[in-house]
Amino acid sequence: MNATQIILLILSYFGVLILISYFTGKTSGNDAFFKGNKQSPWFVVAFGMIGASLSGVTFISVPGWIEASQFSYMQVVLGYIVGYLVIGTVLLPLYYKLNLTSIYTYLEERFGNYSYKTGASFFLISRVVGASFRLFLVANVLQVILFDDIGIAFWQTVIITVLLIWLYTFKSGIKTIVWTDTLQTLFMLIAVGVTIYFVSGELGLDSGNILGFILDSDLSKTFFFDDFKSSNYFWKQFISGAFIAIVMTGLDQDMMQKNLTCKTLKDAQKNMFWFTIVLTVVNFIFLCLGLLLTVYAAQNGIDAHKDDLFPILAKNHLGIGVFVFFLIGLIAAAYSSADSALTALTTSFSIDILDIEKKLGPEAQIAKRKQIHVLFSIVLILVIVSFKYLIKDESVIAKLFVFAGYTYGPLLGLYAFGLFTKWQVKDKLVPVIAILSPVLSYIISVNSSKWFGFEFGFFILILNGLLTFLGLILIRRKQH
Repeated sequence: MNATQIILLILSYFGVLILISYFTGKTSGNDAFFKGNKQSPWFVVAFGMIGASLSGVTFISVPGWIEASQFSYMQVVLGYIVGYLVIGTVLLPLYYKLNLTSIYTYLEERFGNYSYKTGASFFLISRVVGASFRLFLVANVLQVILFDDIGIAFWQTVIITVLLIWLYTFKSGIKTIVWTDTLQTLFMLIAVGVTIYFVSGELGLDSGNILGFILDSDLSKTFFFDDFKSSNYFWKQFISGAFIAIVMTGLDQDMMQKNLTCKTLKDAQKNMFWFTIVLTVVNFIFLCLGLLLTVYAAQNGIDAHKDDLFPILAKNHLGIGVFVFFLIGLIAAAYSSADSALTALTTSFSIDILDIEKKLGPEAQIAKRKQIHVLFSIVLILVIVSFKYLIKDESVIAKLFVFAGYTYGPLLGLYAFGLFTKWQVKDKLVPVIAILSPVLSYIISVNSSKWFGFEFGFFILILNGLLTFLGLILIRRKQH
């Protein structure tokens, strides 16, 4: 497949997204941008959230985990089910009762302004780093596959990438994204299905015995109860999965903004129920794909491992058909995560940091929101480009991405304290607790094997949230 064909494929793909934006963007006010006019069909939201949950990192990384981790990731996915149950029965009723646009407004009502700004700021930091990291990985792949060959520099690739996102989200934001994410999820799942079909054919399998082949393989071992100190111990991953779902979906403006576009609480709860079922199945399919790719590479003596497994096999060994669908799937997975991130960043900064709904009139609100949308587009470009040219060690970038995830611990602690206690806190001290908790958690995590012979793995989120909770107890106000 030559460069011209790849460019035409990418342009056609974005042409479809921009066309969707045209039809959904006929109303361009802030109510459409932030809330989708509260008119989104729940089943469309549920399907579109699959792509946003998985992202380009998952599309590349999950298949590459099989060689080292087998199917242990399913233990985390099963924990997600419990977490999504909590979101549907505890958090969504709260958000709909308070009629929130930004979910962090709850922290202001419960604790005060400092807690509110802290929660929103931690989301903004995490989402800027997280979205930039995901787009950085995908931009790197596109650079190697295409843009290096035609003389386009990495920074130009990044500008084009973010500009295209801005182009189909600037008018109606979340209203458009609900529909574009649905299409992108469909493209991603088709890509996975086509790849499984071709790889299984290369392995001499037909549709009737693929599942049996996968389940009979040693690589499909799912449950690990042997060593509680190990990071893949079942209960450690299962419980972590529940908390990951709660904080990275239920306490994340990016994900919950889609839920809050549903007409009613009942619709939002139906969305979470079906989203849970489909996401569980999709994650299992990704692991199956990873097993088939791993076996194929081993049988053919191909040196492809971890994050390189899927891209190398798709580009060099599985034919042009698989490569086309791999490209479409990768772009779909990356952009379904990045476009909603840009919209959520714009929403949170406009409402939580600038208070535009309280301080500005309707016309001024729209103008300010458009400025913020451009601002965060520029911020994403600058952060991604800095990853490439200033932080050239990719392991450092990966650590930044991991540490950005630590910002969810304080959110977990704040919401748990707000929901399950009646105490008030010394609001001005909340930022101090929110900063100390992830720092202490990180120090404990990197030294836990040496100090305790214990690997936290995903469990570190719970420690982080617990430290925040205990810190809030220390700064609670005395009852009079």
